Amino acid sequence: MGITWRRRALSAAVPALALLAATGCDGGTTDATPKPKPTAAPSPSAARVCAKPAAGPAAAPAGAVTVDPAVPGDLAAKTESSPAHTTFWLRPGTHTLMSDRYDQVIPKEGDVYVGAPGAVLDGRKSNHYAFGGDARDVVIRYLTVQKFLAPRDEGVVNHDSADGWVIEHATIRDNSGAGLMAGARQQVRSSCLRDNGQYGMNAYKEGGRLKGLVVEGNEIAGNNTDDWERRRPDCGCSGGVKFWAVDGADVRGNWVHDNRGTGLWADTDNNDFLIEDNLIEDNDGAALIYEISYNAVVRDNTIRRNNWVEGRARAAAGDTFPFATVYLSESGGEPRIQARTDKIDVYRNVLEDNWSGITLWENADRFCNSPANTSSGDCTLLVKNTGRCVQPAIARPPLYSDCRWKTQRVDVHDNRFVLDKSVMRCTVMCDRMAVLSNYGTYPDWSPYQGERVAEAITGRQHNRWHDNVYVGPWTFVVHDASRTLGFKQWRGSPYRQDTGSTLRAGDGG
Repeated sequence: MGITWRRRALSAAVPALALLAATGCDGGTTDATPKPKPTAAPSPSAARVCAKPAAGPAAAPAGAVTVDPAVPGDLAAKTESSPAHTTFWLRPGTHTLMSDRYDQVIPKEGDVYVGAPGAVLDGRKSNHYAFGGDARDVVIRYLTVQKFLAPRDEGVVNHDSADGWVIEHATIRDNSGAGLMAGARQQVRSSCLRDNGQYGMNAYKEGGRLKGLVVEGNEIAGNNTDDWERRRPDCGCSGGVKFWAVDGADVRGNWVHDNRGTGLWADTDNNDFLIEDNLIEDNDGAALIYEISYNAVVRDNTIRRNNWVEGRARAAAGDTFPFATVYLSESGGEPRIQARTDKIDVYRNVLEDNWSGITLWENADRFCNSPANTSSGDCTLLVKNTGRCVQPAIARPPLYSDCRWKTQRVDVHDNRFVLDKSVMRCTVMCDRMAVLSNYGTYPDWSPYQGERVAEAITGRQHNRWHDNVYVGPWTFVVHDASRTLGFKQWRGSPYRQDTGSTLRAGDGG
């Protein structure tokens, strides 16, 4: 897990003078690190659910068990004493659990929890978990869950990643850890996931792949309040939503904004993602990272003003790597793995005033059994027995290809890339598209040493830009971090990228 180019995340608290020197930002202002302007008017489809959450029923549904906020632990007790497939209606007011930190609600299969207007389940900064257990097909609607203290990498709602849960019109906020975990076939719709300590949602299921996830119409905002990338550098353990080994996910119509770190991050053997119609803006880090994963469609998203904090900090530290707003790291299309597409198809998106654009990256030293693989113990989906990826077998087909996560079959087309450097007060290192690798050196038994991977990702792995519109002073990094081209060179031999594309130089508008 985590990005593997030096240190992925640097502290945002970089001295102002260093920022100005490294990024060419204008002087004469007291704000050396400009913040993205507040979003005054999101797109009409943006899921603005946190400010005005939908209200639940004012009266108990027929046959529902009524839960009394005046009785501590009433919800957990009535859940325990009721049969499966019971509907519980939480009356208006603040509901609490008992005082032990491990007290929680353990639903039975098919239980439904419905909050009345103003119904809140409050952990009082004492209880760790709100809803746990392995019961399937639990439903939570119109309920606010707040102030629970889940440990790092654990979650408050669906703590044990049970399957088939439906979370609708819920507000999950101000918790430590992840506000929400995920199981197979989980649906999260029209909910507010905000201001949680680590993630809004952590889509992770121990010991297995997670299939059929739907994340639709949610507002995912202000998460990672505990700033985990600063506390544990390179942990890859923060952001709006993190996805691990998810096979089939629809991420649609969400408003993902103002998270500390990455907005959406798919990390380690994910496959078959549809990421569409989202508004992703004002996140400190990348809007989207798709890392050591496969087969995705990324379309019709509006992506703006992301990566200002992390991009600026990396530039100030002198890191020349083109860490971009959409970052495809060792990820690509693979026809042998079943999905709705056999490539990574990035099209009809609008990227506006982000710190750089799209980077396609492949770490030549990261492969199955390599000490440089930060997803320790994980291997590609093409190799079932990780122990096969060793010398001498790894140096020959098919393992030479299959033991390595490859950035291949990426199709970037019909997008609009707009960059106005004056908005960010930046003159260098914020204007890049890239397709590159590093010089392979490690470990000493690696069959990928030298420029083999850089040459493959650049020229032989079917990565293409075409039919895009560029507005602003874009540059292009090819092969390795030292090779920067203008638009004409990028389109010319031997790279021949962006056929059918146009560039209007100068700052965008």
